[in-house]
Amino acid sequence: MRLAEQWQELQAGLPRPWESASVDLGLSDPDDAVRAALLLGPAAPSRRDGSFRLHVTRTSRPGATSAALLGRVLERLDREGLGGRLALAGAEEGRDGGELGAAGPAAAQWVDAIGALPQDWSHLVAQFDLDSSDYIERAALLMVQTNPRLSGGPYSFRFRCARRYGYGVAPGMARRCFERLDGERITGRLKIVHVVSDAHPVATQGPVFRIAGGAV
Repeated sequence: MRLAEQWQELQAGLPRPWESASVDLGLSDPDDAVRAALLLGPAAPSRRDGSFRLHVTRTSRPGATSAALLGRVLERLDREGLGGRLALAGAEEGRDGGELGAAGPAAAQWVDAIGALPQDWSHLVAQFDLDSSDYIERAALLMVQTNPRLSGGPYSFRFRCARRYGYGVAPGMARRCFERLDGERITGRLKIVHVVSDAHPVATQGPVFRIAGGAV
């Protein structure tokens, strides 16, 4: 099994939510250690002969190796044909267990969020808080139809959605965008910031939301 796939399996077995973990990488061929060390450089591993230990955090932090960064580094080793085996050396659980563990797939969060709204809702502003800054560029591309705006937090996207009146992406298209995030294991938490119900606009598509002094 490729190293990147092994890392995905290890992540799936970690406590929910996990805060940090230590992972051991043993190379199939110890003679590849020098080459592997160069490719693993961004993850700042410690090395002992033909094996490495990597310390990783679930989300991006200054001076730390995030889960997403480790995944990209291991993909480089896979492309270079360097094989090996990953093993979990230890893990630390997060302190905010209930909230993060219950987040679930982005598309499911979206379905649950709009399903809880009043039946006559017409348009809204939603916010998706990414779990890592490493996801920002790729998530922006995958969510392009929602016209996401980096707002509400350092790793947060806000967008408008319109069901009956107002401006914004259609609910079905928003769901497809979140399904794309799920397909690439980009995680985060969704919340509805503002919603308008029972709207009857006259000669207009509806109000303009103003958040922190700016139009959304």
